[in-house]
Amino acid sequence: MTIRQLLLALPCLVLGWLGVLIAVSFLTDEAPAYVVLLPAKTFAGRLDADIAILSVTDSTVTVSATAPHVARRLYRAGARLVLPAGLPGCLPAPEVLRAQAK
Repeated sequence: MTIRQLLLALPCLVLGWLGVLIAVSFLTDEAPAYVVLLPAKTFAGRLDADIAILSVTDSTVTVSATAPHVARRLYRAGARLVLPAGLPGCLPAPEVLRAQAK
C-alpha cells in the first residue's frame, strides 16, 4: 500500500465509521445516551422535557432520554451531529449514566 492509497483510505474509513454511528443513532434507540457535537447556542432551551442533560463541554452535550426517536428530536432542537454513547464500541457514557446502570 502506497502512501497515496493510505491517505485516501484513512479519510474514507473515518467517514464510513461516522456514517455508521449516525445511522445507528438515527435509526435505532439502542444507545443509553447520545453525544451532540457542536450544538446550537439555543440547543439546551429547545430540548423536550423528557431529555436529560448528563454532561456539557465547550463542544459537546451528552443527553439521555427514555422516549423513542431521540436523535430526530435532538436534530429538531438544533443539534448539528448526534452520535450514540454508551454502546460497546461507541463513545463512553458519562459517569452519571454508568452509576444509574449499576
